[in-house]
Parts: sequence; structure tokens; C-alpha cells
Amino acid sequence: MKINIQEIWEELKSVLSGSTIDALLPPILFVIINGMFGLDAAVITALGLAVVLGILRLFRKQSWGYALGGILGVGVAAGLALLTREAASYFIPAMITSAVLVLAALFSNLIGKPLAAWVSHLTRGWSLSWFWRRDVKPAYREVTWFWALFFALRLGLQITLYLQGEASTLAWANTLLGWPVTIFVLVASYVYGIWRLQKLG
Repeated sequence: MKINIQEIWEELKSVLSGSTIDALLPPILFVIINGMFGLDAAVITALGLAVVLGILRLFRKQSWGYALGGILGVGVAAGLALLTREAASYFIPAMITSAVLVLAALFSNLIGKPLAAWVSHLTRGWSLSWFWRRDVKPAYREVTWFWALFFALRLGLQITLYLQGEASTLAWANTLLGWPVTIFVLVASYVYGIWRLQKLG
């Protein structure tokens, strides 16, 4: 089993073709506008951008699910910021996402059905029975522990910055620990998984 660069690229494209831009741009714009013009203007601008991105996706005949999901995600985040009158509250959904991923990784390993195996099954389309083989599952279990550690560290940083009310720092931390670091984690997981499967025979 060899490391296939083309396969890594194809899997990354499937990830990045989703709601990446929708997830990156609104929070950055929210923080910038909040610092310049205040919370209300930041909320309106972020929502406006989400709607524009959603319309562009529909105009390009992309999935309406991504378009609607982006608008709803920004709407919930903006609503929390308005409700609490705290800019940092915009990032509560991101913290909830991190917490859910930590729990999903831990729970899936505890029941013997590693999250990494499910993700690989969805992206590759291989039979689930292959992932549960005794000479295969350890690799996916170990990758899942790695994911759990990453998401736990991200959650810890998010909570710390949120409690400090550091909306600007939290925005940049979410951005850097979002897709950029997630891409690194996925590539590292793939490389480790191939190596581990070779060791398992």
C-alpha cells in the first residue's frame, strides 16, 4: 500500500468543495466590521455576505444545501451575538461543533466503531465490513484518537478566548485552526493510516 498524492488531492478537493468559503469569510468580516462600526453593523454585514454567497452558489447551480447551511449558520451565530450583546458569542456554534467532534471521536472509539473509519467509508465508498476487520481497525482507531486530541485542544483554546472576551483573537484562531490545520490533520491522518496498515499487514 503506497501513499497516493493524487488520492490525497482528490479527498481534499471533496472537502474544500463544500462550505469552506462560507465558513471562512463571514466571521472574519464580522470581526473587522465589529471593530470599526460596532456589533449591529457587524451582524448585518455578516448576514448580508452569507446571503450573497448563498445566492452565488444557487446561481452557479451548486448544492442548495451548502447555500442554505451557510446562511443558517451565520444567522445562528449572529443571533447569539445580538442576544448576548457580546461579539465573542458569534463563535459559540464553532465551540459546540468542536465539542460534538470530540464526543463523537471518543464515543465511536469506545464502542469499537472509529469515527475515522466512518469518514473514510463515506469518502471512499468501501464496504464498512472492511474497516471493522481486526487487521484494519487499529489504524482507524489510532487516527480517531489523534482527531479527538486535536479537537479537544481546539475546544480548550476556543473556550479560553471566549471567556476572555477576545472576539478578534478567537476569529483568527478559528480561521487558522479551521480549514488550514484541518487539512494538515487530514493529510497526516492519511499518511499515518497508510503506514499503520502496512505494519498491520
